[in-house]
Amino acid sequence: MIVLVIIILAVLGGAVVLWLIGVYNGLIKMRNRVQEAWSDIDVQLKRRYNLIPNLMETVKGYAKHEEGVFIKVTEARAQAISAQEKGSAKATAEADNMLTGALKSLFAVAENYPDLKANQNFLELQRELSDTENKVQASRRFYNGNARDFNTKQQQFPTNLIASMFGFKVAEFFEVENAEERKNPQVKF
Repeated sequence: MIVLVIIILAVLGGAVVLWLIGVYNGLIKMRNRVQEAWSDIDVQLKRRYNLIPNLMETVKGYAKHEEGVFIKVTEARAQAISAQEKGSAKATAEADNMLTGALKSLFAVAENYPDLKANQNFLELQRELSDTENKVQASRRFYNGNARDFNTKQQQFPTNLIASMFGFKVAEFFEVENAEERKNPQVKF
């Protein structure tokens, strides 16, 4: 009888240990997915930051008197790169939103120059930047989905006990901070 109790306790203890290992490994796997998704955002943002100087040089040749726009784009780009290097999702999102606004101004300037809009180099850079913007958006969605899943898993009982015991941190969402960007754009002809 005592042997049976010891065997049952050993099996239960083994099951608990295996469960703990499974939960811990699951949290590690999800944390790595979040980090991978953040890395995807990094890659796309770096691609975007590398395209911007080329685009600006092309536009500068046509719009020499629009110096203020170029300064804003350059400053926004520098702030975005700095925020990205720090690795904070919130700071990167804020800086990225400022850069998006500055780029909108740059494209608005380009609208005033028909020769520029027809320039093959400008068109190619604009297409590349548009493609990169789409990839950034997809990377953000992928990251946020992984962050959501990771955070949900950490907050569910009994996984939350293991997550807090091993010091797992909640992943920040990459979200729009500027309320203006949430509004529908108005297109006027």
